[in-house]
Amino acid sequence: MPQLFSPLQLRDVTFKNRIVVSPMCQYSGNDGFANDWHLVHLGSRAAGGAGLVFTEAIAVSPEGRISPHDLGLWQDEHISFLKRITSFIESQGSVPGIQLAHAGRKASLTEPWNGDRQLTATEGGWPTLAPSAVPFSADRQTPQELTTDGIQTIIAAFRAAAVRALQAGFKVLELHGAHGYLINEFLSPLSNHRTDEYGGTFDNRIRFLMNIIHEVRAVWPTQYPLFLRISATDWTDDGWSIEDSARLAPLVQAAGVDLIDCSSGGNASDVKIPAGPGYQVPFAAAVRMAGIPTGAVGIIVTAEQAEEILINGQADLIFMARELLRDPYFPLHAAMTLNYDEMSWPVQYDRAKRKPSSGRR
Repeated sequence: MPQLFSPLQLRDVTFKNRIVVSPMCQYSGNDGFANDWHLVHLGSRAAGGAGLVFTEAIAVSPEGRISPHDLGLWQDEHISFLKRITSFIESQGSVPGIQLAHAGRKASLTEPWNGDRQLTATEGGWPTLAPSAVPFSADRQTPQELTTDGIQTIIAAFRAAAVRALQAGFKVLELHGAHGYLINEFLSPLSNHRTDEYGGTFDNRIRFLMNIIHEVRAVWPTQYPLFLRISATDWTDDGWSIEDSARLAPLVQAAGVDLIDCSSGGNASDVKIPAGPGYQVPFAAAVRMAGIPTGAVGIIVTAEQAEEILINGQADLIFMARELLRDPYFPLHAAMTLNYDEMSWPVQYDRAKRKPSSGRR
């Protein structure tokens, strides 16, 4: 059996294969609510055979949205449609996962296809929040520095959203601590200039994250995994580093995190990232050396490439994004590429698994 199609168990949840639909923002909701687009988008990837299907980043509060059209889970009314999505994902033998997030200083933007720019007040924009009053770039607004009470309010929002995620039927929860969003902003000295207990030293800069993990784990069932996505490096010498990530790994694992999803960048606007096939895989390998399972991400586009990552022991799960936008049925096609005949197809599609010599079509 190819490693890509071997099952993986974390806590009491078993993934039928190692292919993960990475969280991908769709910017297609309204007031935080999911709709038919999200059902079809996520449902088709479950039908396509992925072992774990993540929602996009779901905001824990209205001001935590990247754009006005992000999904949210700050009120009970958001639960119902998400439950419809998780039910369908599970009906296809996949595990439904949710990523909870707060965009911090990178909130209040237009959709990418509308310029990916700061919204004005007349366009419905809102003030952004951050560890410190440091803008992401010259063309972005200066965020409001969070007070201690404001920090506690956001931590409580993550906890409340985790309760709602459970009610919506999710079996894996991921905290978004990457790409320059709020948790990442606290971790990185580039964006965290605080002098209180949430800034300065490494232990202080990770405190916000550790507090969130503690509160989420208090309500997230022990039988269900908790993931953490990080930017393993800021790609600049004076920022968060891979050494910091390796140092963080055993601390979050002891607090209840089961896997670290290793991305990078997003917190500095003026760095050049040497992107290329598998360019972030070494980060997953380095963090995995600290003794925690990891997910590899970043321009992984072929079955052979994904299989090699697993064979080499560089990661435990393969998170895929744009390739799964191009091909929702990548897992089914990858099974054929790797000559794995035991891959189950939706019964409605089974007759297409191999070309029939005769019979009904």
